[in-house]
Amino acid sequence: MKALQASTSYNVGFGISAAAPPPRPSRHRHVILAQVEPTEKSVEIMRKFSEQYARRSGTYFCVEKGVTSVVIKGLAEHKDTLGAPLCPCRHYDDKYAEAQQGFWNCPCVPMRERKECHCMLFLTPDNDFAGQEQAITLEEIKETTANM
Repeated sequence: MKALQASTSYNVGFGISAAAPPPRPSRHRHVILAQVEPTEKSVEIMRKFSEQYARRSGTYFCVEKGVTSVVIKGLAEHKDTLGAPLCPCRHYDDKYAEAQQGFWNCPCVPMRERKECHCMLFLTPDNDFAGQEQAITLEEIKETTANM
């Protein structure tokens, strides 16, 4: 098959196949969100909230403090960008709409009703991944997420 040369004066040395249809515009919107580092103030607010809620609900943080740190930072990022601590461990087609609805805002409805935390932030004592801690420092959060 012989390739046809582009019929403009801007010939850059590539061919265009005669059988190739012109590209069609996509029906899907592509949204690219940059990873935003949450403010230290929001991280501190979510850290204090998490500690208080763990004590009040009788739950514990994950034995691996890095899990707790990442989730708290994710909640803080959503608090900064969406105005609400939307669960950072789920996929949403529209984060803004989900934050407005409130079902997945931390503590989410499954956590409040059944003590089921998808993020592993609040774990019941019988969970294999539950640690003994209901506290985490801002320094621990910074340290465990420094290379992320």
